[in-house]
Amino acid sequence: MATQPIDRLSSLLERFSVRAHLFHTGPLCGVTTYAAKPGRGFLHVLRQGEMAVTHRASKGLCKRIQVSEPSLLFYPRPLAHQFHNAPADGADFACATLDFEGGPTHPLVRALPSLVLLPLSRVEGLAPALALLFAETERVQCGQRLLADRLFEVVLLQMLRWLLDHPEDGGVPVGMLTGLADSRLARALVAMHDHPGQPWSLDTLAQEAGMSRTAFAARFKSVVGATPGDYLANWRMSLAQTGLRQGKAVKLLASELGYANASALSRGFAQRIGVSPRQWLAQSREEI
Repeated sequence: MATQPIDRLSSLLERFSVRAHLFHTGPLCGVTTYAAKPGRGFLHVLRQGEMAVTHRASKGLCKRIQVSEPSLLFYPRPLAHQFHNAPADGADFACATLDFEGGPTHPLVRALPSLVLLPLSRVEGLAPALALLFAETERVQCGQRLLADRLFEVVLLQMLRWLLDHPEDGGVPVGMLTGLADSRLARALVAMHDHPGQPWSLDTLAQEAGMSRTAFAARFKSVVGATPGDYLANWRMSLAQTGLRQGKAVKLLASELGYANASALSRGFAQRIGVSPRQWLAQSREEI
């Protein structure tokens, strides 16, 4: 069972959406600044040329990076950055903003490094999507902007696939993605993602992974950085936050997420998030 392939991303991205919006194609010359905005990331495709990228002081991220070949530059979290291109020979780009549902609470935002810098040549299957993307950006056609946005989302998905297969090369920190990169743990994680309302126990999750209870618990904590119980509780809280933003009642969310009643969900929410569901929803609306 553990050797059969499973879909590690669909449930995650169906429950927590990411929307891309093309905003630039063509060369960039001189210094271009991209400001940080809550809930927004960036995906840049350097098609040709060279450049330097600079950041303000950021933990674990170089202040200046030289990019010398066609590459993807993915910023999942708000982080101001600047591109420095030669005025006479600017590099050729396609750039999109990425809006993560829930902003900082989106599981991918929490799981990814501050910057993923990846040469295009390393991602298998990326060339056809990029060829379509650049073809759409080179001339005006009906639906051009919408199609370019969707193609950027295809590029993002292909990059995420690559990161699951090469977490260390991509600089992925310990967490959800490193767990999904583990063939056995991924089965338990996907089971929780697909069926968060099930009465999961350590025994049933270990069975999903095809491991003994003791080996599963130890490996899960080592690879994911949390116990299976804590991970499940946090996953349910993330789903509860999404549901609250969508206008779902706490009673309905409690039923969907495996809680005995609305009071039980509210208690768990307050313990994990620090405020009640109603207080959290009011605060999140004020931040918009």
